[in-house]
Amino acid sequence: MTSPRVRSRQDLRRERRRRSHSCWNHLIAAPLWPLHGANLGTLLRTCDAVGACLAVPRLPWVPEALARGNTLRRPACVHWVGHDVRGWLVAQRAAGSAIVGVELADEAIRLGDLTAARRRTVAVLGHEQTGIPPEALDLLDLAVEIPMTGTGASLNVAVAGSLVLYRLAGLL
Repeated sequence: MTSPRVRSRQDLRRERRRRSHSCWNHLIAAPLWPLHGANLGTLLRTCDAVGACLAVPRLPWVPEALARGNTLRRPACVHWVGHDVRGWLVAQRAAGSAIVGVELADEAIRLGDLTAARRRTVAVLGHEQTGIPPEALDLLDLAVEIPMTGTGASLNVAVAGSLVLYRLAGLL
């Protein structure tokens, strides 16, 4: 039996899918009600890893949180959402995007049953304490639940978003 070969950074770069990253991207992570800045930086890194964009609200502390959390030389694509989050979601839906929410809901499918996105998809991530607000829940085309066996009711936004993004990107 041979030991596994560890790939170098050069090997990894050569093997990656070649793509130009631009705003036409088919996958957008949308933590529209963020609570902790550190989670935004982590989610930005995941967006780069899966080839997604990040949509964030125009809150005064968000640009600094993204800059502090960004460990990449070249930042991932960021969309800025105004104060009318519901209006932004309505516009995304009207433009043909699927709206997928990560939420504990009766109609939610399990993460393991989520398939890769076949069209432009917005992955909506709720507030870490209260989830997706009721006024946005009615805009979801699909709710996804991340099963948990521990005592907690949910994961933080960065972890939940990363799991869902990897599934939607077809990488898990």
